[in-house]
Amino acid sequence: MTDVKDLDTPFSLGPVQVRNRFAMAPMTRKHSPGGVPGPDVVEYYRKRAAGGVGLIITEGVYIPDPATGPDTDVPRLYDLDPLGGWRAVVDRVHAAGGVIIPQLWHLGSARGKAPEYNPDVETVSASGVATNGEPVGRAMTEADLDATREAYVRAALSARRSAFDGIELHGAHGYLLDGFLWDRTNQRTDLFGGSHKERAAYPASVVAAVRAQVGPDFPIVFRYSQWKDADFDARIAENPSELEAVLSPLVEAGLTALHPSVRRYWEPAFPDLPGADGELSLAGWTKRITGLPVITVGSVGLSAPFVSRTPSREPAGFAGVDALLEQFGAGEWDIVALGRTLLSDPDWVRKLLDGRTDEIVPYERKHMRELV
Repeated sequence: MTDVKDLDTPFSLGPVQVRNRFAMAPMTRKHSPGGVPGPDVVEYYRKRAAGGVGLIITEGVYIPDPATGPDTDVPRLYDLDPLGGWRAVVDRVHAAGGVIIPQLWHLGSARGKAPEYNPDVETVSASGVATNGEPVGRAMTEADLDATREAYVRAALSARRSAFDGIELHGAHGYLLDGFLWDRTNQRTDLFGGSHKERAAYPASVVAAVRAQVGPDFPIVFRYSQWKDADFDARIAENPSELEAVLSPLVEAGLTALHPSVRRYWEPAFPDLPGADGELSLAGWTKRITGLPVITVGSVGLSAPFVSRTPSREPAGFAGVDALLEQFGAGEWDIVALGRTLLSDPDWVRKLLDGRTDEIVPYERKHMRELV
């Protein structure tokens, strides 16, 4: 039987040693005025590392592309002041024994029609189509594709210079890279549209370009999802073969690990398959198909799982991790990412490992707004 103590074991993310199997999931908080993470953000991440989290994946950070996102208070990974703020974050997380990687973020069509940040710059995406099917902005030209790919590279190099331990590319939830992966938002007729493999070609080219510049010893994680911001039932792959067609180009381009984002980690990815295959999670299929390290995520340990856009106002307490441990014992994943639990209780990991689950602070909606 797998025991919770089995999660308190080290893991190698490429050449980077993570002290245990717990990660902090990326969560946008908008607490960086002017894109600069300040002392409160430093303390926010330090507390989670001190509370036992082995791997910190930061909130999404803007890359140096003028159409990267709509908000002025989302942190950026470019310019002197933001990079100085991030260096302070990295130093404090390292001092607390944690490993930290930034999530590089370009929102694509989700930037919307009226952005506050760079309002005179038109929103761009794979085909100028939002996840709800409405036209937003315009389709990316070849020049756009080249410039945005280079912006990812520049952000990755800034991360390395700032002493981050790697990066995560946000390719999920309908944002820019994911917009290429989904047939409803990718209506291109060039090399980057068509089959599952062709739709993965542009995100894979970003991975390859970053890998070529950061070298072989800098971890690159890719986050992807079936669901989108406007469609929880969306699917980029209807079966394992289609999923393999999507993931293989990304893996071949130089990924270190994958982070399949689901709303409930215990749900099967392809429940219509017969036998045990129909019970395997998306993390499990990702691991089986690619052989790479996999990060699982989705309502871990919460009595109120993420099921809708209007979550319950009732506190979500600790609901156990038996299913999580069963999946770990079966080899479905290597690291588990925690989201809302860590917003309410920075010491969640330590309390779990020490058997003090009765002391865990329940999650409430107010914790999403606060920087505790």
